[in-house]
Amino acid sequence: MVTILALAAAVLYGTADFLGGVASRRASVFAVLAMTVPAGAVVVVAVALLGQAPWLGGLLGHGLGSSTLFGNWGAVGWAAASGVCGSSGLIAFYAGFAAAPISVVAPVAALVSTVLPVGVAISGGERLTASMVAGGLICLAAIVMVSMPPARRGGPDGGRPRGSQDGDGRHDTASRLRGLGYGVAAGAGFGLFFLCLKNAGQSGVLWPVAVSRTAGTMVAFGIALATRTRPWRHAGGGTGVIALVSGAIDAAANVCYVLATRAGLFGLAVVITSLYPGMTVLLARWLLGEQMRWLQRAGLLLAAIGIVLLTR
Repeated sequence: MVTILALAAAVLYGTADFLGGVASRRASVFAVLAMTVPAGAVVVVAVALLGQAPWLGGLLGHGLGSSTLFGNWGAVGWAAASGVCGSSGLIAFYAGFAAAPISVVAPVAALVSTVLPVGVAISGGERLTASMVAGGLICLAAIVMVSMPPARRGGPDGGRPRGSQDGDGRHDTASRLRGLGYGVAAGAGFGLFFLCLKNAGQSGVLWPVAVSRTAGTMVAFGIALATRTRPWRHAGGGTGVIALVSGAIDAAANVCYVLATRAGLFGLAVVITSLYPGMTVLLARWLLGEQMRWLQRAGLLLAAIGIVLLTR
């Protein structure tokens, strides 16, 4: 069950990232963030409230709409912290895309966001079989390979930000170091999000996610206010709809992830969930016609092999 739920979370996270990326091409990152995060919060809060109804509680499943979270202020703190960490990770992630090579930021963020919670799980006493260890290592390699975007055309810098290199390559080195920093910061934010949401999820499923999304909404609105970003100005032309759908799907991914952490080993759930870049790449290929590098294709194949080993 943990494999199915974690795979569902990966598919949903990857789809949400794809839609968020499409919206970000039409509007500023802060405007998109201020639309996607609140949309997810509204959806989860509404479903959590409906889950309190006796006639619907059975359909949602035992404990999904449980209000026990509010009797456990520690869980509320974990849930709020997860929202802040997740939004902070997204900010560092997108800021890195604008200031450094994507080919550095994306794989570093994906790797750190997986290694951090898995390391905590192992130090906490989780024991993995040899097959799981092999599968986990293969999935880590797959995450990095799938996250490598194709090089951009039109310049000798292979898609690096403008001004990122000069004749002796010193600026190129500086841009890659910036990319490393942004990637580590984003990955740490995502990894802490996984850890905090897992801890909050012990007191229910929907309410921890609702609190997490609400805290993330406050961060997103705060940034929009600080940068004088007005999201409603970018809501036309379908951009707003795409951003709202992205937020709703991301919230559903949060629910699947929490369920996965409760169904089995935490480290296993994190590794499989972190394969979400593969779905983003596939959607970009199918819907936008973007070309896949051989490295990405090999990464998808490795991911499939890793999942088989993890579930043996």
